[in-house]
Amino acid sequence: MFSVIFPGQGSQMVGMSSEFHSKFELFKKLYREADEVLNFPISKLILEGPKEKLDLTENTQPAIFLVGYSIFQLLEQEFKIDLNKAKFFAGHSLGEYTALACAGSLDFASTLKILKIRGSAMQSAVPKGEGGMLAVLGSDPESIEKIFDDNKDKYQCFIANDNSNGQLVASGTMEDINKLSSDLTSKSIKNIKLSVSAPFHCNLMSKATELMKKEIEKLEFKDFQNPLISNVTATEIKDKSMLKDLLVKQIESRVRWRESVLYMIKNGVNQFIEIGPGKVLSGLIKRINRNVKISAINKEEDISMAKIND
Repeated sequence: MFSVIFPGQGSQMVGMSSEFHSKFELFKKLYREADEVLNFPISKLILEGPKEKLDLTENTQPAIFLVGYSIFQLLEQEFKIDLNKAKFFAGHSLGEYTALACAGSLDFASTLKILKIRGSAMQSAVPKGEGGMLAVLGSDPESIEKIFDDNKDKYQCFIANDNSNGQLVASGTMEDINKLSSDLTSKSIKNIKLSVSAPFHCNLMSKATELMKKEIEKLEFKDFQNPLISNVTATEIKDKSMLKDLLVKQIESRVRWRESVLYMIKNGVNQFIEIGPGKVLSGLIKRINRNVKISAINKEEDISMAKIND
């Protein structure tokens, strides 16, 4: 059994999907529609850059969605690959919205619009330069949370992403992230400051949560064709009635990706198909379980190599 997975922020690059776009009319059509929906030439930004503008969260989020959604539609319509046979759909952070759209729960235009709003809200929730994120390598959530607890009078940080075995991401104010980095380094725990524009997935995103709660309430979700895995709970979303609450909570909640992958494997999944730019999720899954099959599809030659199990 296989799961289809969709990447989040950090997978973007100028020129992503250019091979598909140059060759397939379906791709061009979806990109033209996206430009019209957003009233902004996001297709040109994806294909030509500049990188600085693509990396702005309000552009990155709809851009990554557009690439992943377009590849998904191409696989289904042009290559006649039935991805609806998947046991689960799952996405990392904004990738959860791509999963929702590809599972038929949220329409294309609504997903583009809400991700543009989400990106803008998350970008503006904390003034630029005042928040940061730190990758923590070779440790586990329990150990890092103990360090947080032991030093709560010095700094306040949060685990934003539990990505894979030995790979976490912490969020906080830049001042607190710098203190955490120094503390971890003194304990010989490897850490790397990330080049991000805001401290995502922690309570510093509260302003974004307030705005997104109003916007998500306006969305109309349909029944999804495939079971979806929630970043918030790391389990299956049983009903569309749960979606609005979970998507609001997702903004400040930890992305429980490692646990989500383990849940899917426990429930019979032995193959993961990553659809979208890059191979970030494939790399994370390899660290979680080396026995499952993983394929990332972001160019045409990847399609024939990804022999999909029923």
